[in-house]
Amino acid sequence: MAMFGYAGPAELASSSSSLGFCKTRVLSSSFIPRRWRISPGPASGRNDISKQLRFSVRCSFVPMDSAKIKVVGVGGGGNNAVNRMICSGLQGVDFYAINTDAQALVQSAAETPIQIGELLTRGLGTGGNPLLGEQAAEESKEAIANALKGSDMVFITAGMGGGTGSGAAPVVAQISKDAGYLTVGVVTYPFSFEGRKRSLQALEAIEKLQKNVDTLIVIPNDRLLDIADEQTPLQDAFLLADDVLRQGVQGISDIITIPGLVNVDFADVKAVMKNSGTAMLGVGVSSSKNRAEEAAEQATLAPLMGSSIQSATGVVYNITGGKDITLQEVNRVSQVVTSLADPSANIIFGAVVDERYNGEIHVTMIATGFAQSFQKTLLTDPRGGAKAAEKGGGGSQESVPPLVTPKPSSVPLPSSNSQPPLRKLFF
Repeated sequence: MAMFGYAGPAELASSSSSLGFCKTRVLSSSFIPRRWRISPGPASGRNDISKQLRFSVRCSFVPMDSAKIKVVGVGGGGNNAVNRMICSGLQGVDFYAINTDAQALVQSAAETPIQIGELLTRGLGTGGNPLLGEQAAEESKEAIANALKGSDMVFITAGMGGGTGSGAAPVVAQISKDAGYLTVGVVTYPFSFEGRKRSLQALEAIEKLQKNVDTLIVIPNDRLLDIADEQTPLQDAFLLADDVLRQGVQGISDIITIPGLVNVDFADVKAVMKNSGTAMLGVGVSSSKNRAEEAAEQATLAPLMGSSIQSATGVVYNITGGKDITLQEVNRVSQVVTSLADPSANIIFGAVVDERYNGEIHVTMIATGFAQSFQKTLLTDPRGGAKAAEKGGGGSQESVPPLVTPKPSSVPLPSSNSQPPLRKLFF
């Protein structure tokens, strides 16, 4: 994050920030600190300098290269999530869709579809076999590496439990991380009703993926059963799962790519997310009178664990509101987060104004540094995960006091035209 101090003219001429390069010409000698002023000697010399200084201030900005962010959807679930992101208007990133199924890629909205394993599967799917998905990705390693070339940050999104997503995503992640790109996995864990086989395949794939990413966010689809209305159609439930993946990616990418009230440099995000292991995603939205505090509390509390972000070693969060969002509201969100986080945690945030969110505040949070074993416990034994959280098993914190939060009755699907009620999501 660029910071500016008191500098001399030469230093100002060479200083740079994330916004660009600024060259300034001074209006008159009265603006020049005494220690910078020139003693020209003869009067003629003084007149020449006066002429040089009688210029208005001119400031020009030469845009610098912004961080190159790529979002890669792997398999059917990942492709659907990418389509959802594109339809929602996610900006500042490049989209890629990877699949063995040629027909599925025809339906993809990504500008760069990549068919893998053409010789192995001949354009068909993997039949739910992760081994075929892995072999297909290995066959097409060169094409994947070429697609990722030049990245600063790579998001890999997929649905765990199937064939292509489970098998190919870890290979894509390995290619990305070996190339030195900040690699973040954002994946879903299957619903219980999808069967034990898919759950076991998902767990195995998550363990492989964990070894090849800097940060891994796993979203258990069963968590959606706790927040969705009982009348929510099955198709809409899966759309909601896709949208949660979108929120995880957008919450991070927006604070890097979109100029806002508070800008965050890519280096700041990298400092928190590089080699940070298991992470959790929290989302809060409110349009009430106390919307700032409520949105922040929703994003920082974990209903399933009964604990907060206190055991996280790093926190990245994004505040988004309409033109009516105030500086005081941004401050109140930050106060809630810092009061709940560990004092030693590395915390960074960005604040963005988006006219689509007039009347409401969105807070998206990524809490990093949780133990991998803690995540596995949450997926396989939610009650055991809650007990582990209360004992501080989620991270380095010795004791995490339990926090009781009310369970919402329903969560509508996201819409830019609607005013959603108070809701909480933490995955």
